[in-house]
Amino acid sequence: MFLSVTNVILYHLFFSIYLCYSGEAVNLPDHTPIPAVIAFGDSYLDQGNNNYIKTLIKADFHPYGKDFVDGKPTGRFTNGKSLADFFVKALGVKEYLPAYLDPLIQDQDLQTGVSFASGGTGYDPLTPKITSVIPLSGQLEMFKQYIGKLKKSVGEEAAQNILNKSIYLISASTNDFFISYSTVPIRKVQYDVPTYDKMLVKLAVNFVQEIYKLGARRIGVLSGPPVGCLPAQRTLAGGALRKCSEKDNEAVQLFNSMLKQQLQFLESNLLQSRVAFVDFYNPLISIFQNPHQYGLEVTDRGCCGTGELETVVLCNKLSTTCQDTSKFFFWDSIHLSEKGCDIFVNQVLPDLVKSLF
Repeated sequence: MFLSVTNVILYHLFFSIYLCYSGEAVNLPDHTPIPAVIAFGDSYLDQGNNNYIKTLIKADFHPYGKDFVDGKPTGRFTNGKSLADFFVKALGVKEYLPAYLDPLIQDQDLQTGVSFASGGTGYDPLTPKITSVIPLSGQLEMFKQYIGKLKKSVGEEAAQNILNKSIYLISASTNDFFISYSTVPIRKVQYDVPTYDKMLVKLAVNFVQEIYKLGARRIGVLSGPPVGCLPAQRTLAGGALRKCSEKDNEAVQLFNSMLKQQLQFLESNLLQSRVAFVDFYNPLISIFQNPHQYGLEVTDRGCCGTGELETVVLCNKLSTTCQDTSKFFFWDSIHLSEKGCDIFVNQVLPDLVKSLF
């Protein structure tokens, strides 16, 4: 009843506020090639799955993709290549990671990895209900379908080898903090910040365990980013000067601390697994504090429109865009620009590889 009564209000709220490594592939030990990269989670790793579901959380229109191949909007929530693309290229797998729901996907795509991520989702089961996107449970079912197709394509033994040696990426906490805990009153009634964080961590750990059961062994889990410093949240909660919302950042920091500890414990209990905590918080804070070190000029707003609130449907073909996206860390008020994705992946990749091999 809660969702049916408040759904319209939440959608209005959401759309009033809501809402990558370009160098050579990293060197890996000769005996540990990476056959595929497989991604789960939210819009940071969604390669276009939301194009094929009924939701308003899409990026399949201009100016999204304006710096992609032929200026084509693909459903990636950025102006060009995404975090997933930079990861898969840097790991030496392929140029772009495709969306699993793309009807043009080929067997070779399945063999080298796909993304199941859906922009707008989260660990909190309420989050995808608000945004009408694919929950992690749904992504898990898609992964099971994928395994069946993979086995049919290459055989049982080869499929198992791909599953065991691939790298898995998960990014799924941002919308929980930005949407569910910030805009849904019942969540703050049900949970204080520590209790909510603890719930999210438990759900994250459960998800890692589920994909481990299906064959995943090298798993990288992105922490929460500094949600309080996202351009939209600066506008909504940062006061007249649009400062970072420290209250939001503190909630994310607590979640990250808990998550890191639990992932380390989990790794020690999952045989032959490597589970990496991928810091999505401190690298971004460092970039905010030292933008010129990375060739950036603007980190407090996005390139699309005013950059202060525009994202998804609010960032559309009627929106003006900045002249030089390479100077902007954010593309819209939530998502990193292609340059931002490049910088971030370049920063975290060495530690990720070290942790997973």
